[in-house]
Amino acid sequence: MKIALAQLNTIVGDFAGNQALVLDAYRKSVADGANLVLTPELVITGYPPRDLVHRSRFVPGNIETLHAIAAEVGEVPMVVGFVDINKGAGKHFHNAAAVLQHGKVVHIVHKSLLPTYDVFDEDRYFEPARIIAPVAVNGQRLGITICEDIWTDEYLPRPLYDVSPPEKLGEQGIDLLVNISASPYALGKPQIRERMLGELAQELKVPIVYCNAVGGNDQLVFDGNSLVIGADGTVMAHLKAFESDLQVVEVGSGATNSAQRATSTCDAEELYRALVLGTRDYVHKCGFKSCVLGLSGGIDSALVAVIAADALGAENVLGMSLPSEFSSQGSKDDARDLAKHLGIRYDTVAIQPVFESIKGQMSNIFAGKPEDITEENMQSRIRGLVLMSLSNKFGHLLLTTGNKSEMAVGYCTIYGDMCGGLSVISDLPKTRVYEVSRWINREREVIPWPTIEKPPSAELRPDQKDQDTLPEYDILDGILELFVEQGKSVGEIVAAGYDEEVVRWILRRVELNEWKRHQAAPGLKVTSKAFGVGRRMPIVQRFRE
Repeated sequence: MKIALAQLNTIVGDFAGNQALVLDAYRKSVADGANLVLTPELVITGYPPRDLVHRSRFVPGNIETLHAIAAEVGEVPMVVGFVDINKGAGKHFHNAAAVLQHGKVVHIVHKSLLPTYDVFDEDRYFEPARIIAPVAVNGQRLGITICEDIWTDEYLPRPLYDVSPPEKLGEQGIDLLVNISASPYALGKPQIRERMLGELAQELKVPIVYCNAVGGNDQLVFDGNSLVIGADGTVMAHLKAFESDLQVVEVGSGATNSAQRATSTCDAEELYRALVLGTRDYVHKCGFKSCVLGLSGGIDSALVAVIAADALGAENVLGMSLPSEFSSQGSKDDARDLAKHLGIRYDTVAIQPVFESIKGQMSNIFAGKPEDITEENMQSRIRGLVLMSLSNKFGHLLLTTGNKSEMAVGYCTIYGDMCGGLSVISDLPKTRVYEVSRWINREREVIPWPTIEKPPSAELRPDQKDQDTLPEYDILDGILELFVEQGKSVGEIVAAGYDEEVVRWILRRVELNEWKRHQAAPGLKVTSKAFGVGRRMPIVQRFRE
């Protein structure tokens, strides 16, 4: 059996555009000899549609699109993800897969396991399947599952469900297990999926065909990495990572395929490619063509500039140097050299005159008060004003450049360097920023080496260094990973080898700065737990570790 996996990049709510992608993939697959075509989860609506499902025309529109697609499907069947209406008790809708053939819908399968943790809230919208049973397609008994349905207990945060759809399907006898998915990326997750599917195929003793979505939608990045796994657990085919892809794969006894492995060679490359894809799709899907960002000469803005130039084209990136009296000549030179290496547009607006003017206007009110963080933040907010003005005047999307470590402890200025429409590296810890930046420079200098090698500094006062007020970044990031991503307590973090006073200081800073993060630009999720949609903490609370 030749199965086509259409790894598609959809836009939420773009029924016409998504329909065109599906039909184009179908026609190419049939021409290439496919006997069955698979598309990702909720391919008609895009994933995740969230509260759009409650808009009066949304679900009916997606069903109309389903039937329009079905009308174009001939003898070769296709599996398409869509939102179905629940005709019984419970939630209004089902997350569903339809089998289309001979111009009509011949089978509908509903998702059984509805994830409601981290970034997922499917139980808010969908009713689980009432029936788990194989469907007959061209003489084959297919077990059709949707994303979470195949995730086994040992690969979930904890055992969450009292039913296993693959087990139930296997007990009834299937020739093939199919999974259509929209599984968001996190570092290391593609490898986890491959291992899990290999074990499941061996357990069921049937091949598994896994078709995943690709692309960025809001804060989520979908990495593709669709797979075909043989009954013995070996990888028979591996679609591209972070790219749309379409492959026809022969499945079954005697099938011979050359499995293409994931193209990322290390964590740094994987993270970089995820951020490029997420940035490109966020900018373009929001209707922007270009972006602007401040270039301080520091490593964070340098990395964001590289990502932006790769994602959008150098001609569509404007880097702005916004020096004050505290900006070192080295930093100004590094910003200029970076722009030259990337070929992006570059300009300078000195903020010192504006800074002096505002301080003068405030001098009577501030009389008797020494200069402190207030004046430091003024500089950041002036820069935000300039960058937002360029965004307004020329239609650029402003990219913010803060990293996860800084966002965690509030080492950022609300209405200053936090201004913008997308926070590109807000889920990338500072140590990972260095790792990815060095990977970028593996063959030639793209980011000026002084930017990577000098001590990090906000340069808002004389001789300022990040470590004047923050622990060393390897310590900070180690503690943050245990607290934010793994949910460890003070005692558990201290037992891992960290100083208790430092741990308590960091955790308190994380708690105190929740209000800032609630006002931050959306950030691209690339770790197992990001600030934003997957971490919902109250601002007003008195719980202490």
